[in-house]
Amino acid sequence: MKPEVTLAEMVALLAVAQDHALGQPPGSQLRAAVLGQQLATAAGADASERATTWWTSALRFLGCTGHAFDMAVVFGDEIEMRARAARMDFANPFDVMRVMVSYAGPGQSGAARLRSVLSVLAGGKKAAEMNFRTACEVADVFAKRLGLDEPVLAALASSFERWNGRGLPTGAKGTAIPRPMRVAQLSQELEVLARIEGVTRALEVVRARRAKAYDPVLTDLVLDSGASWWGVVEPADPWDAALALAPPCLPLGDAAVHESLLVLADFADLKSPWTGGHSRAVAALALEACGPAAEAAALVHDLGRVAVPNTIWDKPGPLTRDERDRAETHALVTDQLLRRVPYTAALAGAACAAHERVDGSGYHRRIGAAHLDEAQRVIAAADCYQAMTSDRPYRKACTTGDAAAELRALSAAGRLDGEAVERVLAAAGHRRAARPPLPAGLTAREAEVLRLLTLGLTTQQVADRLVISAKTADHHVQHIYAKLGVSTRGAAALFAIEHGILSADA
Repeated sequence: MKPEVTLAEMVALLAVAQDHALGQPPGSQLRAAVLGQQLATAAGADASERATTWWTSALRFLGCTGHAFDMAVVFGDEIEMRARAARMDFANPFDVMRVMVSYAGPGQSGAARLRSVLSVLAGGKKAAEMNFRTACEVADVFAKRLGLDEPVLAALASSFERWNGRGLPTGAKGTAIPRPMRVAQLSQELEVLARIEGVTRALEVVRARRAKAYDPVLTDLVLDSGASWWGVVEPADPWDAALALAPPCLPLGDAAVHESLLVLADFADLKSPWTGGHSRAVAALALEACGPAAEAAALVHDLGRVAVPNTIWDKPGPLTRDERDRAETHALVTDQLLRRVPYTAALAGAACAAHERVDGSGYHRRIGAAHLDEAQRVIAAADCYQAMTSDRPYRKACTTGDAAAELRALSAAGRLDGEAVERVLAAAGHRRAARPPLPAGLTAREAEVLRLLTLGLTTQQVADRLVISAKTADHHVQHIYAKLGVSTRGAAALFAIEHGILSADA
């Protein structure tokens, strides 16, 4: 019998995945959620508000993969930058700009770096606004799909606002920011500061940011009791402590479980424009070739991708040995994440074998045929096929015919299982169908523009690819955004992933 799973467990899993994406040690965000419950209780929050605060604290950075690509383009290793920015005072524009300038123009020097720095200085606030707006819009979509209620959605929409009105993207201030988010902000930053600099120094920083970054009433509560709270929280296991304080949850039904797996898949795939919809496509092949259990495992087979920076995933040329080593760690992180929850732990064996090969040449465990079951072999073949038929930063997509030939060649060479390859190829063939109406009233041309936007192309690059003027391309982009009800590339990309319109045939 399959293990049951609750929404709180799935959200806790997402919280740890966010830690990896932000360059924080696993458990950081859940420890902050525990601190948030202590602060909310001290502030007199009732049970409903404490529940909203728990969801908000655990999911504060739920949209972080939606703008990882954009950050990496300008700043390089976005995980490293986010780790450094965790101690930054977001209520101080000069502090924000200092960090942005220090990371501008990755890999550049001299005049080229100077131009990058000047570009950041010229467009810094506007770019930051768009960055944070993307994160908020993506988080909103994910939270709705998880079934969270309006108070949680309202709180997450204010993730980057600040008490003094100098936050982003809207400049909301004071009590216009929902109290659960004010609690989550202060608790999360207290956790980072206390863990890195010690609780005494952390409280000094909190005091300095009173009535600027933080609600002064909440700040006073932290200054009065924060040291004792930290003394209890620091030695505790964040996972157990956070789930012990989670809102009561009944086990999820089959449909809700599947949707939560789709959220995990999209959360991982949205990180790079080159992997949008990858896990869904692999899962569709696995379902046809091997059944629902393989589909579920395939949806989460790349969750650990969030722990590797976009400078590796989006590199246009060959990876160095060190970069390959780091890329391969994503399978290990996937394994570690999935084994936290009994339900996903049952999927981990199949999910984490997606990059293994029957001759033992894969990763991360380097296991061979004797240790690979039917589902593992099918998911590996499906992952290869879907990757081959998709654009990558270092090559164009293969035709389906070429991909089939390459898969069979890998089988002949003893790397992929022959029966699994034939099942996957049969599944790919059966997926050809008459084109359904496009969602949201998109035209065929708009779908093509959306596909190119999702791949990270600028409006000018879209125009060049489609041999149209930049003005016409921009009109298409604006019409797409209006039809989808979004204002950022990240949110539009998430829509494309959700509705399966990323392939060149869409």
